[in-house]
Amino acid sequence: MIKGLEAVLLSSENAANLAEFYREKVGLKQGEEMEIGDKGEKGFDFQLEGANLYILDHSDVKGKSKEPARVMFNLEVDDIEKEVKRLKDEGVKAVADIYHVEGYGLIATFEDPDANYFQFVQVRAS
Repeated sequence: MIKGLEAVLLSSENAANLAEFYREKVGLKQGEEMEIGDKGEKGFDFQLEGANLYILDHSDVKGKSKEPARVMFNLEVDDIEKEVKRLKDEGVKAVADIYHVEGYGLIATFEDPDANYFQFVQVRAS
C-alpha cells in the first residue's frame, strides 16, 4: 500500500548552489545538510508541509535541465501576488506569470539556476 509522497529529490551538478537559491531567493527553510555516499557529495533537506524537498549532488547530472517542464513541483503560498513580486524583485526568472486554473486556483511558474521549473500555487479556499 502506498501511503503518500514522502519527498521530491532534485539532483544537481552543484547542490550547494541550488540549495542556496532555494534558501536565499525562494525563501525555503533549510534543515539538515548531509553527506551522500562515499564520494563527498552533498545533500540539503528542506522540510515542507506534506513532503520534503531534497537537493542532492548527483554524479550523473551535468549542466542545466534540457526538459525543464517534464517534472515540476508546486510550493503553496497564501498570497501569490505578493510572493511572485518578491521572487521577481530577487531576479528569479519567471516562466509563466500568474494564471488561473478553474476549480484549483492560481499558478505562477519560475526557473531555478539549473533550469528546473517550479511553481507557486494559491489554491482556492475549500
